[in-house]
Amino acid sequence: MGTDVQSFAVANLRRRPVLVEAGGFVAGFDPGTTSPYINYATPLPGARPTARDVMELIGAFRVRGLKPRLEFAPDAAPEVEPAVREAGFGVEATHAYLVCTPERLAVPRGTAAVPVAVPATDEDYRAIDAALSEAFASEFAASEEWAARLRRVQEDGGAVRFVRAPDGGCAGGATCSAPAVGTAELAGVGTRPAFRGRGIAAAVTAALTETMFARGARSVWLEYSGEGSRRVYERVGFEARGTRLYMSLES
Repeated sequence: MGTDVQSFAVANLRRRPVLVEAGGFVAGFDPGTTSPYINYATPLPGARPTARDVMELIGAFRVRGLKPRLEFAPDAAPEVEPAVREAGFGVEATHAYLVCTPERLAVPRGTAAVPVAVPATDEDYRAIDAALSEAFASEFAASEEWAARLRRVQEDGGAVRFVRAPDGGCAGGATCSAPAVGTAELAGVGTRPAFRGRGIAAAVTAALTETMFARGARSVWLEYSGEGSRRVYERVGFEARGTRLYMSLES
C-alpha cells in the first residue's frame, strides 16, 4: 500500500498551480500562499536521488522564498531519507496512516442518526473553516482563503462533508481529495469541543469514504493524530498500513 499512497502523493502534487520536477522529486507550489503544508515536494516511488538532485530540489524552494519540505511514504522510496539527511534535512514528524477498502467500510452504531450535509453556500464553507480551526485549537486561523480552498476541494472532484450545529453553523466536518491512481486522501477530520462524543467524526468519515468508493476509488487513506481518533477510524473500517515521513530544511 505504501507505493499506492506515494503514487497518490505524486499525482496530488501535480494538481498544484505550479509544478517543478527535479531528480526524481515532484514539488507542487501555490503562489497564493506561503504555507509549508501546501508548498512541498515528494519523491517518485523508487527514487534514488543524488546529492545534485537534492540541491536542485532545494533551489526550487529557495528561489521562491519557501522552506524546502518533503512528505512521503519511506517504504516506497527508501533511499530518499538518507540522501536528504546528507543535505541537512531533519524530521518534522512521522505519522502512521490507515486505509479503508470497500469491503471493510462500516457505519458505526449510532452514527446513522447523525445528519451529514454537503456544503452549498459560501456561509457553509466559512462555518466549516471556522469549526475546523476551533477543532484543531487554532493551529491554523480561519480565513476567506481557507474557506475558498474548501470550496475548490468540493468543485474539483473531491468532497467536503459536515454536520450542522443547532445554531445553523458547523459542529464538525472533514474533506477528501479527488481520487487519483485508485485512492483518495481523507483529511482534516475535526469536531468543535462542545460537540465531541456525539459520533460526528465517525459519521463524516464514513460519508466521505462511501462517496469516494461510489466515484470509483479502490481505497481511501488517512493519517491520525492520537489513539482516540484511531479508534474512531477503525470503527469505520480503516486499518493500519504504514507510515509517512515529514522532513524539512531549516534556514
